[in-house]
Amino acid sequence: MRKKIVAGNWKMNGLQNDAKTLTNEILNLVMDISVKADHIVLAPPFPFIALVAELVKGDSRFSIAAQNCAENNSGAFTGEVSAAMIQSAGASFVIVGHSERRAYYQETDNIIALKVKQVLACTMMPLFCCGESLSERKSDQHFNIVKKQIETGLFTLTEQEISNCIIAYEPVWAIGTGETATPAQAQEMHAFIRSLVEANYGSEISNNITLLYGGSCNEKNANELFALKDVDGGLIGGASLKAASFVEIIRSFPD
Repeated sequence: MRKKIVAGNWKMNGLQNDAKTLTNEILNLVMDISVKADHIVLAPPFPFIALVAELVKGDSRFSIAAQNCAENNSGAFTGEVSAAMIQSAGASFVIVGHSERRAYYQETDNIIALKVKQVLACTMMPLFCCGESLSERKSDQHFNIVKKQIETGLFTLTEQEISNCIIAYEPVWAIGTGETATPAQAQEMHAFIRSLVEANYGSEISNNITLLYGGSCNEKNANELFALKDVDGGLIGGASLKAASFVEIIRSFPD
């Protein structure tokens, strides 16, 4: 069954006390509301994963994600953090292939595919990101780019493995820019992604896989985006750093 998910990617922001304060504010704000999301996922920086996991412990609505992981499971890789380490700190999701990792750290589709495997091997769920740049969109390459990213990153997986993945479409030109894909653009790409999954794994898996939209999703546009047929929630960046905004997004699923 497709899950309704809102994931907050805090990126490289805040210190330990900030993480504690933000988590507690979110917990307090959701205490008295009807939460329509199946999972509220918080993705703090690596040093704060265990802290945030402990704060939300006991509230089944919340899960913890890491923002990245290593493509290796252990060894002499100074500065890297393995999927097993992340799991032991209390996370159950890992964001893989975010556009900032692709752009700033030259992560290729093949590296991202290895990371997906590492996450699945540790019985966590990869939150796999894909999306095109502005130039790729303007040159009508957006479908080809997303298809290649998904085929290389995910389509070597078994049916069971792909069923434990979440795909987030994030138009790179809309991340942190204030620009957002129109509802028609978002629905078009999400339907395309679902069709790719169906062509490779069948309709049952494609109908049940969760697809998220990421790219300047906020409390003002989330309701319209989440009402789209093939959008099952959002991967939230800047708005996830403001408890009131993030909780308003959580409330944005249609009845």
